[in-house]
Amino acid sequence: MVPMAEMKNLSPGSESVSGRCLGLVGGLGVGATVHYYRELAKAHAARGCALNTVILHADLDFLLKLVTVRDIAGMAQYLSHIILRMQAAGAQIAAIPSINPQICAAELARLSPIPLVSPIDATLESIRTRGIRRIALFGTRFAIESKMFGRLAEVEVEVVTPRPAEIEAIHAMYIALATSGNADQAQFQALRGIAHTLVQRDRLDAVILAGTDLTLLFNEANTDFPHIDVARVHLGEIMRQLFAAPADPAHRIN
Repeated sequence: MVPMAEMKNLSPGSESVSGRCLGLVGGLGVGATVHYYRELAKAHAARGCALNTVILHADLDFLLKLVTVRDIAGMAQYLSHIILRMQAAGAQIAAIPSINPQICAAELARLSPIPLVSPIDATLESIRTRGIRRIALFGTRFAIESKMFGRLAEVEVEVVTPRPAEIEAIHAMYIALATSGNADQAQFQALRGIAHTLVQRDRLDAVILAGTDLTLLFNEANTDFPHIDVARVHLGEIMRQLFAAPADPAHRIN
């Protein structure tokens, strides 16, 4: 055991360069939060330093109600209070590992005291980089029907809307994943089947996995259809911004 007097002289991360402190809004849902925490810890360990983070748990049921009635201002206010608490605990950059709250991204950016790392911005950049032209979305009904809240209009891409029964099936399974934090083989096979149908029937370049809790089902090893994993590209952008030099303009965007 290290004596208290000696602990005062210890500096966490003193043997390596640590990134900025990340404020992670958790609970939207729990499975995605755990995935982000695990992957960020692994990515920091690969750089030879410890993850520096603050996580606060948000109320998923409350947020879903606000999304359903499109209370954008209410969502932004609620999330900004969480970010303010994380800033008080030392967070320098914030991220929300969930897609539905991005519907209030513009309002939240105005209220947030620290920069936000956007999963949608990261996804749009991935679409541009890969030259993708024809896509469909997997996620909640709100994300699918709004074409990810209208943001996909910012890139030259054609968005194919799944058929109503397909949207209902995707939405129901996604909400089950987000609220339970658990996944099973039946859900994997059902969503995989829908993805293959869309790719073949609608001649897609990729399916956008536009729901972070889909990481409970899909990973790089088992996803056998062309896709962009929003969680994966978001995690990559979070790491980039955490370790960006202060003068880097990326530190001030989103």
